[in-house]
Amino acid sequence: MLESFLITSRETLEASLVVGIVLAYLNRTNNQSYRKTVYYGIVFGILASILSAFIFMFFAGGFEGRAEQIFEGTTMIIGSFLLTTMILWMMRQRHIAKEIEGRVERHLMSSEPLFSHLGIFMLIFIAIIREGVETVIFLNAINYASGINLIGGTLGIVAAIAIGYLFFVGIKNINLKKVFGVSSILLILFAAGLVAHGIHEFEEAGIVSGIIAPLFDINFILNEKGIVGSFLKGLFGYNGNPSLLEVIAYVAYLGVIFYLYKRIESSRVKASA
Repeated sequence: MLESFLITSRETLEASLVVGIVLAYLNRTNNQSYRKTVYYGIVFGILASILSAFIFMFFAGGFEGRAEQIFEGTTMIIGSFLLTTMILWMMRQRHIAKEIEGRVERHLMSSEPLFSHLGIFMLIFIAIIREGVETVIFLNAINYASGINLIGGTLGIVAAIAIGYLFFVGIKNINLKKVFGVSSILLILFAAGLVAHGIHEFEEAGIVSGIIAPLFDINFILNEKGIVGSFLKGLFGYNGNPSLLEVIAYVAYLGVIFYLYKRIESSRVKASA
């Protein structure tokens, strides 16, 4: 449940922040006539996201046996990659509002009103469909790893929309930095789990060797099919009897993320010096 909540809340929050920033800027600059364009962008972005979900499920349902294992493993690896790029992008962003407002301002400065409306529409549409497509991939990766929880996913969407709304109607005491910070840590561990799960699927398909399989087996202490084990498996990629390659992949991923994080922090210090 928590992993579904985490994914949908993070993705929806990013999209709702973009929408909120644009609407707030349009109100502040007396350009309310563009509000409908924003709403059209939201609607078409959601519809396109739903269509992408149907297309994904159509192709996913056509695989069986070894091909299914390869497809599931590939989906998990792609999901972890997209999660990583999203997390790193958020780490680099210190002035998201200014960046988005700058884009809106450039669109509004167009001499042709049609181009201004089209520019704002595409800004919202791309923000929505990008998060929508990523959510489709992430949720399917979760489904392959541990199963999707509809209640958790729905609550995540509701919570993210509520936070975005409260933040932009004037309640500024919501610390988005902490929200993104905590969720980023959990998502990093979740992405590491997806990498390990993806490697496991490739091992079962015979594409790679686990080197030593299993490396150890602690299911008698904490069974991955039990209540606690299932929770840890879904959120952090816990495996009671992993292969050596899975462990290497998990640890290597965390090492690479830590290295990139230190580089980002170092560049921030140099920029502020």
